[in-house]
Amino acid sequence: MTSFVDRVVLHIQAGNGGHGCVSIHREKFKPFGGPDGGNGGHGGNVVLTVDPQVHTLLDFHFRPHAKATNGKGGQGSMKNGANGEDLVLGVPDGTVVQTRDGQILADLVGVGTTYIAAQGGRGGRGNQALANSKRRAPGFAELGEPGDVTEVVLELKSVADVGLVGFPSAGKSSLISVLSAARPKIADYPFTTLVPNLGVVQAGEETYTVADVPGLIPGAAQGKGLGLEFLRHIERCAVLVHVIDCANLESTRDPLSDIDALEHELAEYGGLTDRPRLVVLNKIDVPDARDLAEYVRADIEARGLPVFEVSAVTHEGLKPLTYALGEAVAAHRAAQPALEPTRVVLRPAAVDDTDFTIELEDDVYVVKGGKPERWVRQTDFNNDEAIGYLADRLARLGVETALAKAGATPGCPVRIGTQEFDWQPTLPTLQAPVGARGTDPRMDPDERVGATERLEARRARRAELHAELEDS
Repeated sequence: MTSFVDRVVLHIQAGNGGHGCVSIHREKFKPFGGPDGGNGGHGGNVVLTVDPQVHTLLDFHFRPHAKATNGKGGQGSMKNGANGEDLVLGVPDGTVVQTRDGQILADLVGVGTTYIAAQGGRGGRGNQALANSKRRAPGFAELGEPGDVTEVVLELKSVADVGLVGFPSAGKSSLISVLSAARPKIADYPFTTLVPNLGVVQAGEETYTVADVPGLIPGAAQGKGLGLEFLRHIERCAVLVHVIDCANLESTRDPLSDIDALEHELAEYGGLTDRPRLVVLNKIDVPDARDLAEYVRADIEARGLPVFEVSAVTHEGLKPLTYALGEAVAAHRAAQPALEPTRVVLRPAAVDDTDFTIELEDDVYVVKGGKPERWVRQTDFNNDEAIGYLADRLARLGVETALAKAGATPGCPVRIGTQEFDWQPTLPTLQAPVGARGTDPRMDPDERVGATERLEARRARRAELHAELEDS
């Protein structure tokens, strides 16, 4: 029998973007024909999509690691690299995507519903795309951006219209086997059903699905007997059916106390109080069970609960039950708001939105923001011209002005993403300098402060900061 897995931890990695290319067009009589390095391709995304042919998370249990393909690097002659292919993973209908901490990222309900779980990295631009009027032949290109690397928890909550709940051996599996074409395991011992079973029922013109939830015991809402693993499968059910075993021989149990116990567990779990209930008094093919069902029927109806006496063995009372469930499901569907097509909402950024923030952590100024962090990831720090280009971009974005307003002084440590450096303000007169390809006058070793001097300056600043904190 196929194993049923309804909760897995999936480790995913999107594709990395391809690097841009540094190339100069050369041909006969044209030894320097200008830059022609192509752009790198974008990395592939990891996409989760609801597949009607997938009913369990078993595949992810055995293969918990998934990686999309990387983008290809650019080439000369303005050849752009190919984009990486998206990795599309099929998941069952009703899969909830969440973080390790329990934060829900997406609730995938409905065939075709998709969610991008990991975004592929952007491809780096080649030197042809980076050329401008001042830097006609860049000697550098952007690096490809790394793809997202994360892990998500996939949790399956069955999508069914009707949920059968009851104590172990109440006859739920037998009932779903005669109501539908489902063939669950049936045996004469408790906890035969260890995983939810789904069946499709046709009642006149109404078609609905029924879920057979494994048996509940007192304390299930607190996790006893894996109760929480079972109860989440009825969260989406429109109608709940209490299946009561009237042929039970235990002297401490009776139909009314069983209903009270089930209602208590549902109330403890929460979120199910508004669902309509029906009560099925099962196994009336046994004479004593039929007598007990007739005896308690009035008391159950007095609670406002519809009662149906059925036998999964003789099929007695099944047709009225199927039609009653169909009417309840139809009423629930009619009460739901009409589905509207998803509207695209555009939220343009504010005119004064800088897209970054600056925070002081110890004595380090940390710049956080989408653009600065992405630019740093795509910069080749082995190329002085690329570093100078990054400095110009940060200055145009307003990072240097914001650092000065935050109290930073030349030589202060600044961190952007994973890179930490000593800040030296960029002079406007030196922006976009013209020089040999791959070099930048601002990176002249003769004019730069040595590592020993920078370390001494940092120690002096920390000493001043500690002194100010002690004085305050």
